[in-house]
Amino acid sequence: MSKPDAHTDKSPSRGIRNDGGLALRAAAARALVPVITGKGSLTQLDDHQVVSRDRALFKALCYGTCRTLPRLQALAEKLLVKPFKARDADIQALLLIGIHQLLYLRIPAHAAVGETAGAARLLGKDWATRVLNGCLRRLQREASDLEAEVDKDPAVAWLHPPWLLKTLRQAWPDDWRAICDANNQPGPMTLRVNRRHGDRDAYLDRLDAAGLSARLCLHAPDGLTLDTPCDVHALPGFEDGNVSVQDEAAQLTAVLLGPILAPRPGSRVLDACCAPGGKTAHLLELFDIDLHAVDSDAVRLARVEDALTRLGLTATLAHGDASEQDWWDGTPFDSILLDAPCSGTGVIRRHPDIKRLRRPSDIPALAALQGRLLDNLWSLLRPGGTLLYATCSVLPEENADQIQAFLVRTPDARATTPTDVAWGRPSGAGRQLLPVIDSQDGFFYARLIKQ
Repeated sequence: MSKPDAHTDKSPSRGIRNDGGLALRAAAARALVPVITGKGSLTQLDDHQVVSRDRALFKALCYGTCRTLPRLQALAEKLLVKPFKARDADIQALLLIGIHQLLYLRIPAHAAVGETAGAARLLGKDWATRVLNGCLRRLQREASDLEAEVDKDPAVAWLHPPWLLKTLRQAWPDDWRAICDANNQPGPMTLRVNRRHGDRDAYLDRLDAAGLSARLCLHAPDGLTLDTPCDVHALPGFEDGNVSVQDEAAQLTAVLLGPILAPRPGSRVLDACCAPGGKTAHLLELFDIDLHAVDSDAVRLARVEDALTRLGLTATLAHGDASEQDWWDGTPFDSILLDAPCSGTGVIRRHPDIKRLRRPSDIPALAALQGRLLDNLWSLLRPGGTLLYATCSVLPEENADQIQAFLVRTPDARATTPTDVAWGRPSGAGRQLLPVIDSQDGFFYARLIKQ
């Protein structure tokens, strides 16, 4: 059984020097409270609440704790005489942060223990310093025995909640171990070169001149993967729109729509559920199209506008629900991209709080929404037009099963997903990519034509 440990974890937080600070750990605990209580996520994590020198470690504590949460929680139960009260979720978060530091980060043990325990004072709970200190010192002494005991539970050993581990084993009996391993490591930082400003070979030289090493993506023609992640502002020409951050799997949207859009300048294209706008921008970088983009989240739609402005691109943006038609002007689309809301099970490594926040009951609800979106958007597509369905999920209920059900109830729909590509694997009428360490995220695509 493979599992991350203090010797194999590839977290970018490894090797980060601890500059100290009770405030750093107190801030991380506050940020984690919504996650461990199931009331919020790390999506809007604000690292500006700590000084700049501590921001990398702050993110490492927050994301690393979420990534290893099942084991941390199991160990916390062993270490505590009795659980903390609900009002002390911030102290529970501090304990989890302390355990993560001792097991996964190269931080001196005295700092991991002393400053984590001391951070309780900044949370106004001096009494907790003694409890945290005792728990963490016990872990120092008994780590091997305690880990061996809690890892008897496969969900703990594989760092996935029981329902999700069971679901992955059923869906991918030959691949679930590799999926879990990939989920438990941070994803690489992959770039998309804006072809309006040059090709990726030229940009690779610019990266080299800036002291940044990268390699070509195997399947995305505009993609480069950095050997070591960096701040986006360190990327040459980032502010001028020369490059964006986007996973290789997400970049394949343009590969699949390219044969339809390239011969037809001015095609009327809809990007449904478009936020945060990576695929929107990529299509505009490559094709001369009339692109309309809709999203139900006004805040995320504003991010799309910001991204397009940085890249010097324009699209018609609409705030609306893609399962309805009140935002539509009545003119059919030549092509539609439906990047459907989904479980995110293909991008857990980038959003590890999914392990805590996602529930098994979410999957049928998401599948029902995806079905409504497909049915509604199909009526907006002209005869002969193409719809590309995409999710960042690895669950068949949202992917192959979803498309099969749509084809059964939609007589004028026919699948045209290519079978002669070197990426992914056939999955029903679509194509499935699974997350791979140091490579692409998990993604599903199905291309459909309206006969």
